[in-house]
Amino acid sequence: MQKTKLPKIIKDFLIYLTTIKGKSQRTRKEYEYDLLLFFRFYKAVQEDVAADHLAAIDIASISIDDIREITLEDLYLFMEYCEVQRGNSAATRARKVATLKSFFKYIKGKRRLIEENPADELETPKIGRKRPIYLNMQEATQFMDGLQASPRNYCIMMFFLNLGIRVTELCQLNKSSIQGRYLTVVGKGNKERTVYLNDSCIQALEDYENSGKTTYKGEGEEPLFVSQKGTRLTRQTVARIVKRINQQSGLQKERLTPHKLRHTSATMMYKAGADIRSLQHILGHSSVATTQIYTHIEDEQLQQVLDNNPFNTAHKK
Repeated sequence: MQKTKLPKIIKDFLIYLTTIKGKSQRTRKEYEYDLLLFFRFYKAVQEDVAADHLAAIDIASISIDDIREITLEDLYLFMEYCEVQRGNSAATRARKVATLKSFFKYIKGKRRLIEENPADELETPKIGRKRPIYLNMQEATQFMDGLQASPRNYCIMMFFLNLGIRVTELCQLNKSSIQGRYLTVVGKGNKERTVYLNDSCIQALEDYENSGKTTYKGEGEEPLFVSQKGTRLTRQTVARIVKRINQQSGLQKERLTPHKLRHTSATMMYKAGADIRSLQHILGHSSVATTQIYTHIEDEQLQQVLDNNPFNTAHKK
């Protein structure tokens, strides 16, 4: 498949995202996809091409003069196209808004190539805050009982459930990430945080190290968790491991992923009395607002208290 040629300004922006802003390659690809879609749509509108032929549109010739012509109305039209014709959810459209805002902010603020930023007034679609899906203690115990004799997989699950670590963070861990009882985790935007390893993690780690694990056959730093082929684990491999344990345990929790195990860990810690700021540090959230999704537990407990009010019971009689 032939690689799509991008205008230099978009390539410059994508390089800026990873080298200066510290965005991951995955995020960079998402931004590239959004910009490619937007400029194809914009060109289709200008040239009166049907929207269902977007994939064939070449945007390599888009110049800074073309970009200067873009208005807020063009951005609104694109968002309407994403919602109505592509059926994009509010969350997907919100990401596209973030991409456009970031791109126009770069070409105006960093490159000073435009005088007016058309995305300044572009609003983000309202997203209903989803309650995190997590396992309760009974489900988590059943899940762990489904582990076959694999010290590596047991250690991985202990890290998920005790530390609330992200799957990408887990895959990036090296042997050198561990210093005594502390683990250095590299999170989003290459931000480092130090997390304490409790007794369960330490024991699981010792058992894994003493299990005659596969020798690392790659280059560079030795990963903490090695695949059976002697390579660094990938997100996809870890997701498959979680799926297999979910089936073997008989739990069969719908769409159980490593991220759901992170939610489980965070929920358990919050229930056990962790305050929001401590949880924010452990989970590596840049904003405390993200961590506040775990206060849903309080809502559930308050609901239970009100349901158990003697007056409520008396009224039912």
